[in-house]
Parts: sequence; C-alpha cells; structure tokens
Amino acid sequence: MKKLIFTAVVAIIGLSFISCESSGKLSGSGATFPAPFYNVVFKKYTEATGNAVTYGGIGSGGGIRSLKDKTVDFGATDVFLSDDELKEMGADVVHIPTAMGAVVLSYNLPEVKDLKLTAGLISEIYRGVITNWNDPKIKEVNPDLNLPDKAITPVYRSDGSGTTAVFSEYMSKVDSIWKSEIGSGKSLSFKVGIAAKGNPGVAGNISETEGSIGYIGSEYALALNIPSALLQNSSGNFIVANDKSISASADIDMPDDTRAVITNSSNPDAYPISTFTWIILYKEQNYNNRTEEQAKSLVSLLNYIIGKDGQDIAVKTHYAPLSSKALEKTNAIIKSITFNGNAIKS
Repeated sequence: MKKLIFTAVVAIIGLSFISCESSGKLSGSGATFPAPFYNVVFKKYTEATGNAVTYGGIGSGGGIRSLKDKTVDFGATDVFLSDDELKEMGADVVHIPTAMGAVVLSYNLPEVKDLKLTAGLISEIYRGVITNWNDPKIKEVNPDLNLPDKAITPVYRSDGSGTTAVFSEYMSKVDSIWKSEIGSGKSLSFKVGIAAKGNPGVAGNISETEGSIGYIGSEYALALNIPSALLQNSSGNFIVANDKSISASADIDMPDDTRAVITNSSNPDAYPISTFTWIILYKEQNYNNRTEEQAKSLVSLLNYIIGKDGQDIAVKTHYAPLSSKALEKTNAIIKSITFNGNAIKS
C-alpha cells in the first residue's frame, strides 16, 4: 500500500504543473492534501465506468479560482468557502465532503522517535523563539528522548493552501500569540524557515533537510516514511494521527451544508488537527455550454467517491472514511444538484 501511495504522490507532483484542461471527460484541480486518495479513486472510477477524470494538485486556493473561472468541472479544498467567498462565486456552490484526514507535524531527526509537541512549542518554533532541538522547553515535554544539539528548520507552504488554513486555524484557536502574530488563512507570512509548493514540496524538503519540521497531510509522511510528532489534544493527551483518532474528531452534529470545523475536538481520543476535505462544484450544472452528459458523469463520480468502493480506497490510502452523519448530509446535497433546474440521475 505504501508503494501505491508513493506512486500517487509522484503522480501529484507531475500533475501539479499540467493544465487541468489537458484531457479527460471530467477535470478538477485544487488541494494536494487529498490528492493521493483522488489519484487512486479517480483511476478506479475510470476503470469501472470508462469516464476519464484528470486532476491537478495546485492547492486549495488554486482549485477555488479554477472553479470560479469555470475552467474545471470541480474544485477541491481542505477549507470550506466562507459566506463571503460563496457570494463571489457567481452562482450557488455546494460542498461534497469526500474523506477526513489529518495535518501532521513531520520532522527529520534520524535518531528521534515518538517526539511529542504541544501547540505552544509549535508556535514558538514557527515564530523563531525556539531555534534548537535541544531547547529546554522541548526537553521538558520529551524527558526520555535524546534530543540533538541541532538547529530547527521550519518548512511551510508557499502557495495558497487548505493545509495551511487548517493548520493555522487550529493554531489560532489554541495559541493567542500565534493568533495575533501569524493569524490564520490559506496564505501566511512566516519570519523563519523555508517555503515549498504543495504538500509534496514540503514533504520533500523535510525528507531532504535534517533538523527540519513541517506541516503536511499525514499520507505524505507515510509515503515518504517521515516520522510525525504526537500532538497534545484538548484533554492533554498526546495523540498520533490515524483513522481512529481522526474519526474521533468528527463526532459532531453535521450542518446541512457540511461546512464543519473539527480541529481541537473535546474528544479525549481525538487527533487535534483533523479535517474534512471537500469537492466543490456549481449546484446548477448547465453553464458554459456544459452538456447534460457531463453533469451526469460528475454526479456519478461523486456517488462513487462516497460509496463503499470510494470510501474503502480512502482507508487504504490512509484517510478516514466519512461518518454516517456526514454521508447522510452528503447524499442529500448530491441529490440537489441540477441541470436546467431538474435533478440529475447518473
């Protein structure tokens, strides 16, 4: 399975620089966070139906812009559109959650395993307050680890990123200094560290730079065999990101439009930086000379992703499947998609 994920990561790096209009019956672009899942599930969908799907991992911000410009059939984002952003899209846009995942803090310290980090430590590292791995504050949380006398190199995203938005939303929620000095959003300014494009770029920099640390989707850490820190959650427990700890974060009352934040869950077993990831599309599919056949193919794709086959692939590529509550809301949204005002039957 790691070979499967690594192949998907390589595919993402290639697709990230290819126009989404290059080929295929359906095209999409956006978040790199779910791209290992999407590259596999889209391939399996094409094999099952004959309907080709291309995807460009260009970041959540790019996916939103591409949908707004109507150059793709769907966008993909790790952070839902705000009310103001929805108004700017020109027509009704719906959110389809496809899986859940985690943003992890991965690091390159060859002799260190099971590193524990708190939000306060992460904040001080990214603000340049803590600059060495043997800092007493890190040692206090990790008394049993032999931490090296080595400079810390933070790595962050250079592009508009849903991963950055999820990470910084969590940090702003739990650390007041981070909130005032760095803030939250898809694109942020960091005073220290090195910038890299996409999850593959950040993961690549971490794997090549000893002493580095960066925030990436957990599946990238697994694909490149990069260790990730156990993070302290709201209950004070240090939690590793896996399907169970991610799913524990999603024990919520899901809103009808599925725009839900699940970071910093009160569940004692929850990984604190968990998130849904969404496909976004226009609710009315008759625009820009689109055909009803295209609309039917898109609805068929969405049903495949949230169905058993699609959700099984999500688990195999190290994401967490949607909860029954999320699936109920998502099915209702898919049924609301129209062509010429009429419901679409795929």
